[in-house]
Amino acid sequence: MSNRNDSPADPSRTVPFTTTLRVRDTCLCLHTQRAARGIARKFDEAFRPLDLKSGQFSIMMSLNRPEPPTLGAVAQLLGMDRTTLTANLKPLQRRGLVEVRPDAADRRSRRLALTEAGIALLVDAVPLWEWTQAELETKLGLAGEPDRLRAGLDALA
Repeated sequence: MSNRNDSPADPSRTVPFTTTLRVRDTCLCLHTQRAARGIARKFDEAFRPLDLKSGQFSIMMSLNRPEPPTLGAVAQLLGMDRTTLTANLKPLQRRGLVEVRPDAADRRSRRLALTEAGIALLVDAVPLWEWTQAELETKLGLAGEPDRLRAGLDALA
């Protein structure tokens, strides 16, 4: 049995263009990715005056708790791996918005905390988030039912 990479593609094996159109029109993955990018662009635009990206807002908001969470807990909440989260924390650390500290109980573990500057930025960002969130819910026709969409998305996550 040969590996597909060992020989040129068989020209008799094709995917019909009608399949391409069906995927374009019905693929949940494609439509979800496009929607996620569009939503992120809307929030990025709203947060631009604060020099903040939507993903950075999500990270910072996930740190806004009574006790500093662990890196692993935040990664799990955000649906990203620890390495990606660590890379995304670096710009926030450089701006003095977030601190990464060793866990007092387990020195191998890291705790994440907002700094005073980080909290101040969130105070300014929340009204922008509220306005953009309401605008998107209206645009999606979710008046009174945004929890249904969120529940469906959470079920997929």
